[in-house]
Amino acid sequence: MAFSMLQLFLIGALGPRIVRELGVSPATLGLTTTVGFGAAAVLSPVGGRVVDRIGPRRCLVALLVVSALSLALIGSAPGLGLLMGAVALGGLPQALANPATNKAIMAGVPAARRGAVTGTKQSGVQLGAFAAGLPLAALAQVAGWRGAVWTAAGAALVAAWWAVRVLPVDPPTNPVPAVWVPRGTVAWLASFSVLLGSGIASVNTYLALYGAERLGLGLTAAGALVAVLGTAGIVGRVGWSRVAARPGGSRWLPGGLAAGAVGAAVLLAVSASAGPLVWVAACGVGVFAVSANAVSMVSVMQRAAPGRAGQDSALVSAGFFTGFAVGPPLFGVLADAGHYGPGWLLVAGEFAAAGVVAGLWAARESRSPGRG
Repeated sequence: MAFSMLQLFLIGALGPRIVRELGVSPATLGLTTTVGFGAAAVLSPVGGRVVDRIGPRRCLVALLVVSALSLALIGSAPGLGLLMGAVALGGLPQALANPATNKAIMAGVPAARRGAVTGTKQSGVQLGAFAAGLPLAALAQVAGWRGAVWTAAGAALVAAWWAVRVLPVDPPTNPVPAVWVPRGTVAWLASFSVLLGSGIASVNTYLALYGAERLGLGLTAAGALVAVLGTAGIVGRVGWSRVAARPGGSRWLPGGLAAGAVGAAVLLAVSASAGPLVWVAACGVGVFAVSANAVSMVSVMQRAAPGRAGQDSALVSAGFFTGFAVGPPLFGVLADAGHYGPGWLLVAGEFAAAGVVAGLWAARESRSPGRG
């Protein structure tokens, strides 16, 4: 999970260095997120179908190998063209990550422990954010941003070798008919994820740049904001997923987390006048907004029909990735004009809309007997 999105976290954490060396604008930097998550959104329904057909082990090994290739190409990019192509390639690991890991949990973890295990594995995404924002950003001080990205590529290959040796062989599969359009609970969770992802992606992409350009933080401190966001997300995903696994826990929790995320986004807007608040806001986005995606995955697994865990996970993930593709370009227009405050309020509005969707879904679920 950490490697599936590491390339985009690195672009966010190393954004100030990349902008300076490649001579691109903040809005163009945001387009890398659009390209990466746009590719992931398109590929996700197919990725879920592939996982259900060939099994999670093969897909996880492929995920890590392609992640290594994508990172190596990013580190070698002489300009915007290859950078965009490498980021688009990184959409494939993202498309495979949730379906493959959820399928592995469904196959090998007792139902009573799935919430806790899901939270732990979802925290891997934020482990990637931490790695990008602290150790790899610090390495970039010595080896340059390209050296840091190449180091991450080598680590992905080591992880692929480990996966081949450790993961159990895929069991025989019984594929179910493909469904390409989300319905019922999956449709509600996908809609929630679009709005949630729009806000999270804007924070991931522009937080370090905001810290450096508007708050006057050094490049390492600006990158550390991403690490703080990642650490808070790890704690939140593990903790809230345990809550979601309780009876009824996954029903009302997404709306509550969205409400907390609104408050964190408002703090980001206020931090332009009170700089230290940016650290509190980064924690809040991690604990509330980032954690909500893990709760969505618990909800999917609780409700997935036999043989459909991969496809259902992929459809919800496609919504999340669509939000990640849409959010940063909208924010980038405001960032280019120096209007970070209105940008953070836009993020707050996206989180608020996600909360409305979550509340409507929860009310619908409460009227349906037997729903958790």
